[in-house]
Amino acid sequence: QVQLVESGGGLVQAGGSLRLSCVASGGIFSGAAMGWFRQAPGREREFVAAVSPSGYYPAYGDSVKGRFTVARDNTKNTVYLQMNSLKPEDTAVYYCAFHSSGSYASEAAYEYWGQGTQVTVSS
Repeated sequence: QVQLVESGGGLVQAGGSLRLSCVASGGIFSGAAMGWFRQAPGREREFVAAVSPSGYYPAYGDSVKGRFTVARDNTKNTVYLQMNSLKPEDTAVYYCAFHSSGSYASEAAYEYWGQGTQVTVSS
């Protein structure tokens, strides 16, 4: 029903920046909150950020507050994650997700997921 495709990952040095994009097809994009999660090898999937359907209400995990910004463009069915001041600890596969119900910080609240994009931060 909903397909999500992430892009924008890559290799950067500590202190650098990247912007991730996620394009959605199917469903009603403007009516759903969207989230970003990440997962590093051997670690659990971690909440990164989420944004309300309108784009007016963002939320962030504690580890990225002040460094990452989430936004969306409903005319393009796209959600973005601007990542600044990157640290080696940010290295992970980043996933976007389409919210269904429940807490925005809970993986179980999201019904559809993209395949992920790799972000690697070198020291």
